[in-house]
Amino acid sequence: MSSEGAKEDCLGWAARDPSGLLSPYKFSRRTVGSDDVSIRITHCGVCYADVGWTRNMSGRSKYPLVPGHEIVGIVKQVGSSVQRFKVGDHVGVGTYVNSCRECEYCNDGLEVHCEKMVLTFDGIDTDGTVTKGGYSSHIVVHERYCFRIPENYPMDLAAPLLCAGITVYTPMIRHKMNQPGKSLGVIGLGGLGHMAVKFGKAFGLKVTVLSTSISKKEEALSLLGADHFIISSDLEQMKAIAKSLDFIIDTAAGDHPFDPYMSLLKTGGILALVGVPSEVKFSPASLNLNMRTVTGSVTGGTKNTQEMIDLCAVQKIYPNIEVIPIDYANEALERLIKRDVKYRFVIDIENSLK
Repeated sequence: MSSEGAKEDCLGWAARDPSGLLSPYKFSRRTVGSDDVSIRITHCGVCYADVGWTRNMSGRSKYPLVPGHEIVGIVKQVGSSVQRFKVGDHVGVGTYVNSCRECEYCNDGLEVHCEKMVLTFDGIDTDGTVTKGGYSSHIVVHERYCFRIPENYPMDLAAPLLCAGITVYTPMIRHKMNQPGKSLGVIGLGGLGHMAVKFGKAFGLKVTVLSTSISKKEEALSLLGADHFIISSDLEQMKAIAKSLDFIIDTAAGDHPFDPYMSLLKTGGILALVGVPSEVKFSPASLNLNMRTVTGSVTGGTKNTQEMIDLCAVQKIYPNIEVIPIDYANEALERLIKRDVKYRFVIDIENSLK
């Protein structure tokens, strides 16, 4: 059922054009199918993807566009075949809401890599409709793409786990960056970077934050618990920790040189790129001479996502957030562009979307 359907039963905030300006918008969600879960949204995290899509940075945005893919809420209705959820459960929805459910990636719980994966917003679903995200009052999603949020985990804090959290958790697990005593470097200290620090400490790693901004030193060490802080533009500081890191998580979105960071890896070290600079350039010697690896990653599959949420609940790993009302969303996106947030905006949908 499209937004032009018979009943506009959902209230959201949408961008109408590449200005990205968000304003109230009524539309309809599809009827709950046998495998679907209808979720009353309570909170939605604000991701840089919301900036990119609302402003048509990829050239493919379809308007009106309702952003938001860090969604948390309460189940209000389930389809007749739903097995995993019941009315009243706390659930989350991340960056995708559908896939083929037949390919090798889906079978391995890596749905995010399915060729038919459908994005949570601005994707084309199997019925031909354009998906709309979590800056809205409710959403209808196949149960496979919903995640159980433990009752003891605060719902506002759960939202950033669905993109920022899983984006760094996935390569950390895949490349065994969870071995106590190993050393991890984190490039960038935003929404993704601060979660990489938290996971690193939870895994028992020695964590070094690599930043161009001295202003982030105190928060990295005192607030987030990193072990070391290095100004990456200071050649002497960088030289002092050459070949000392087992792993690096690179969350920086802006363009930056790679060879200086590669020099910090031990022989056989791994750099996982989760940010999206416009280009990646480094000398082949940075790889070859010390058997180093550069790898990329995006969010994560359903298996890893639920595993991460459960880990956060058990170990009390919480994102640092700033809760905002929906009518502050435009200002929040502007502040996000300026990196003026510590460390994730979360919209209080439940109490502000009227």
